[in-house]
Amino acid sequence: MLAIRLKRTGRTNDPSFKIVVGEQKYSPKSGKHFEYLGSYNPKTKVSVIDADAAKEWIKKGAQLSGTVHNLFVTKGIISGKKINVLPKKVLAKPEPEVAAAPAAAAETPAS
Repeated sequence: MLAIRLKRTGRTNDPSFKIVVGEQKYSPKSGKHFEYLGSYNPKTKVSVIDADAAKEWIKKGAQLSGTVHNLFVTKGIISGKKINVLPKKVLAKPEPEVAAAPAAAAETPAS
């Protein structure tokens, strides 16, 4: 399956990304991608995207990653709502009440 996603480039603590089209089973860093569609710099919020080529790949069946989908919606390349790409919060499990019952019985004095 084709995927349009980000390929990280840049130095340590100075990220920049290239938007690439490639097979989903290959890592974006593998170099096995079909085309560069543009670039994105998250620090300066500057993005350069070839909108016509992106629309053609979407017509051919390429799936967008969540972050690329949100970037395309912001730039107006596609229409729709943004996707929440943050992980869901995991609530802490409450402690079992079995351990609390004997402790409560020990606190009450016997008369």
